[in-house]
Amino acid sequence: MAIKKIGVIGAGQMGNGIAHIFGQAGYSVALHDVSKEQLDKAMKNIAYNLNRQVKKGTTTAAVEKSTLARIKPTTKLADLFKADLVVESTTEDEALKKEIFGKLAGKLKPEALLATNTSSISVTRLAASTDRPEQFIGMHFMNPVPVMELVELIRGIATGEETYATAKQIVHDLGKTAAPAEDFPAFIVNRILLPMINEAVYALYEGVGTVDSIDTAMKLGARHPMGPLELADFIGLDTCLAVMQVLYEGLADTKYRPCPLLVKYVEAGWLGRKANRGFYDYAGDTPIPTR
Repeated sequence: MAIKKIGVIGAGQMGNGIAHIFGQAGYSVALHDVSKEQLDKAMKNIAYNLNRQVKKGTTTAAVEKSTLARIKPTTKLADLFKADLVVESTTEDEALKKEIFGKLAGKLKPEALLATNTSSISVTRLAASTDRPEQFIGMHFMNPVPVMELVELIRGIATGEETYATAKQIVHDLGKTAAPAEDFPAFIVNRILLPMINEAVYALYEGVGTVDSIDTAMKLGARHPMGPLELADFIGLDTCLAVMQVLYEGLADTKYRPCPLLVKYVEAGWLGRKANRGFYDYAGDTPIPTR
């Protein structure tokens, strides 16, 4: 089917990036969030990132203007009912995602596709909560969405071949590369990445190294562009914990047990960059390790 109108649910860090790339690729986008404040923040962020692309010479001022014109922020879920594809990109909370899919049931066009940007939750289970399991797929974009080239495509047990083929073509049209992944907890990237981050938190927790020494060791010793604790702050410590809990519960292996220190940071509200404090304090001009 021809995909022209896109609905994006959730205007957070991932949602606004997804809206950005769809708008830039020529799609008409309705960006939904229950918070007008979050929508205003998202639109400012999209405008800022587009302007950065113009300054870097990777896009033009004309594309910047047309992209912003294609993205319509809305607090009304009904504004997404005529979309050809709806991408859910809310927090990593299975109950919340299912609640949203329940509100969409019977409201979307019969031929419309549904996708989830979940980074770890079973696509099969989420699909079963919708009115169209055959037209449901996981499209896991990487953060930051406008920069990262990969999209994991995850088929649930009921996902139809046409749905998968359409999603794969969309990824191509967005200028990204699709990596097919089976519907196992955390898929490919986070199945490998998050246990590494969790192990770095354990190294900190057990006193093997400081925040600075752990990140420096991995940047200079393993050629990582960003240290694991710095990366955890960038992802969001609540998201890191949620993925580790999915791995731990879904695979029943103690090697995926979330580090108690990670749990404590989340309980304290030290969620990383978005909270201005995590393994680093971001209040000043230069991030300072908090441990």
